[in-house]
Amino acid sequence: MTGDEFASLLSDFTLSAESGDGARFANHFTEDAVYHDYIYGPHQGRADIAHMMQNLFHRDATDYRWEMFDPVFDGHQGYAWSLSSFTSTIPQFKGRRVVIDGMSRFLVRDGATRRRAGADGESVPALDRMAQGAAGNVGLSGAAERLARETSMTETTGRSR
Repeated sequence: MTGDEFASLLSDFTLSAESGDGARFANHFTEDAVYHDYIYGPHQGRADIAHMMQNLFHRDATDYRWEMFDPVFDGHQGYAWSLSSFTSTIPQFKGRRVVIDGMSRFLVRDGATRRRAGADGESVPALDRMAQGAAGNVGLSGAAERLARETSMTETTGRSR
């Protein structure tokens, strides 16, 4: 996969997230993938990733927008600055617009039967999102404990350093 192909993968990836189609989004991942989300935690495998996108993200938000900027890719691993925004539908925060500024890391491996889009059938086995939780929680008037937890540095396993 080239850098341009990685950028194209990111474009399709974010459009599928915005669509709310969990299966379409999960199809970008290998069967054993783990999606590490700073709000909803880790989700493993396509079925769980699809559930997270369709039944958690799009349950709790509308007007979801996700963009990736300045992608870099070395043939196996890629990074991009990510900016996502949504309008909360959670009752106590209903109608509040939230913007999350973060960094996404993709580990890419060959999997021709796992990803149909893309020249060489590569798929994403893992996505780690290092997001600025404070920005999102200020928009949602997050509790102090949650704010502290989400702004602490964590490893991809979710354990505090």
